[in-house]
Amino acid sequence: MRIPTAFACVTALGLIALAPFAIAQQAMDHSKMGHHTTDPHRALTTAVAAPTRTPANVLRDKYRHPVETLSFFGVTPEQTVVEFSPGAGWYTEILAPLLKDHGTYYAAQEPGKGFDKLKAKLTATPEIYGKAKLIPWPDTGIPANSVDTVLTFRNVHNMVMDGNEAASFQAFFAMLKPGGTLGIVDHRLLEARDTALEKSSGYLKVSTVRRLAEAAGFKYVGASEVNANSKDTADWAKGVWTLPPSLTNGETDKAKYLGIGESDRMTLKFVKPAK
Repeated sequence: MRIPTAFACVTALGLIALAPFAIAQQAMDHSKMGHHTTDPHRALTTAVAAPTRTPANVLRDKYRHPVETLSFFGVTPEQTVVEFSPGAGWYTEILAPLLKDHGTYYAAQEPGKGFDKLKAKLTATPEIYGKAKLIPWPDTGIPANSVDTVLTFRNVHNMVMDGNEAASFQAFFAMLKPGGTLGIVDHRLLEARDTALEKSSGYLKVSTVRRLAEAAGFKYVGASEVNANSKDTADWAKGVWTLPPSLTNGETDKAKYLGIGESDRMTLKFVKPAK
């Protein structure tokens, strides 16, 4: 059947007139979807590039590789994330803004070990950290099976030196949802070295960290070399603190240690098996 020319023209004009409304409706539909349309990588790079970060912390990105590290661990803006022992808040400056709108960020810090200092940092700028939750460790009050990701950066060696590593890994396992991720970064000791050095040097063997995690019930997923540093021989008389940022030798051989950079680090990912 042939459509009259006049009718076809009217129909075409009607469709043209309706086009802006259709586009507007489509935009509204996308906005209602909220964070589900958020590109995790873009959100992460935005958080890392935020001008609110401390300039001295930004300078350490070349050693700590936050975008690559958090991407490897699978951190996304809608997750519930617990960071164990964030210290002065280097990663807090990234994670708290990243999770502010659609997720939840817990900073789990031991009282007496920088807790009050971190609390002051968070309360000083509520527009950035107002939704971050600072909680005491180990009595966190976090329900079992409620967390998507647990992260800890350069802290497992402290657990080993303090003798509370087994309890800490068990706590991580309990709070994570089945299928949840444990992400660990720490100073790496060569497997051939004396294990006794783990009690004093600040360095750990990958096999030690894997053993601790697997004993708590975790399954090893894999490793990234993003935080590796082949210049670090990990045999310093004063341990890892010889290197930046600590530089415990002061001005002695400072240029040498700055040339080496921060420590060689393992970056390990584990998962709590799904039931």
